[in-house]
Amino acid sequence: MGGHRELMVELGERSYPIYIGEGLLDKAGKLFAQRGISKKSPLMVVTDANVAERHLNHLVSVLTEEGFTVATAIVPAGESSKSLAELERLVGVALEHGLDRKSAIVALGGGVVGDLAGFVAASYMRGVKFVQVPTTILAHDSSVGGKVAVNHPLAKNIIGAFHQPELVLYDLKTLQTLPQREVKAGLSEVVKHGLIWDPEFVQWCDDNAGRLTALEPDALGYALYKGCSVKAAVVSKDERENDLRAILNLGHTIGHALEAVAGYGELLHGEAISIGMVGASKLAVRLGAPEEVYHVTKRVLSRVGLPVRLPEHLDTDEIMRAMMHDKKFQEGTITFIVPTAIGVVEINKSVSASLIREIVEQLKQEAVIG
Repeated sequence: MGGHRELMVELGERSYPIYIGEGLLDKAGKLFAQRGISKKSPLMVVTDANVAERHLNHLVSVLTEEGFTVATAIVPAGESSKSLAELERLVGVALEHGLDRKSAIVALGGGVVGDLAGFVAASYMRGVKFVQVPTTILAHDSSVGGKVAVNHPLAKNIIGAFHQPELVLYDLKTLQTLPQREVKAGLSEVVKHGLIWDPEFVQWCDDNAGRLTALEPDALGYALYKGCSVKAAVVSKDERENDLRAILNLGHTIGHALEAVAGYGELLHGEAISIGMVGASKLAVRLGAPEEVYHVTKRVLSRVGLPVRLPEHLDTDEIMRAMMHDKKFQEGTITFIVPTAIGVVEINKSVSASLIREIVEQLKQEAVIG
């Protein structure tokens, strides 16, 4: 695949392009300049220890050749970097290198780096320009839409902002080094975008699962383009999550609870969301959706190698407790994103906690599709 795919996130004067293709890091300098990133002020690239080894020097040299002054900051890999302590440290690096109001902050990495660097960009000098350079499949989701945040010991993503990037630069070559487990976990959000919006894309994922897990550039480029398109369409209609944007949380109510109870690491985000989407599809059938909603959801997720059942040792009471703390909850009933058909979901604000408990129990009994 020679060229690259491009799409716009339509947000009026805050609209920005997403570029997806192989070898785009080589064009980073030109694309940054084209989007009005200033060469007069220094910019700061934020990345994590793992990504730094593979891609940092490449990006820095491309930007430097184009005439940018580049500072770099490396954070430890993993969720623990999304902290106020790291935020404070990064602001210090920015000040040391003379970043000013015309500077930009560049996130090179997965979702953690994007969330953290984005929050630095949103808060440094009351907000400077921000660029996303995602290097994981999962980040096709988190890098689009402008939600940035750090965690507090009591709650994830509770200190945050909406801060849209100037551009998203998605070089498919950076995905070739991802471990297979992370590839599959990242595909979870790709499939989710089909399940909430686009039945034909769900069918395509079903048919092309093998090409996706093998990271075939053409299949991957298409899938990420479709996934980003759905996210962009939803965000452009509801930037600040007043109503519609909530549909992006399909699978996340159960999923976030599983992540919390399993301890970050036993289940990757995408794996937890996969189990959560199977749960949502089971719930859907209980509430009157056609059986195929459940069968198709489970089959497609299985085909891309994702878990579709809940590890039995996880305690149902703890999962329910974790869910009740979830910020999507209002008074005793649970707000749940429920599919009504493949590619169509609704926001149901009155699902009873006892029904959810039944679904959680059933997820432990799920047969795994071979």
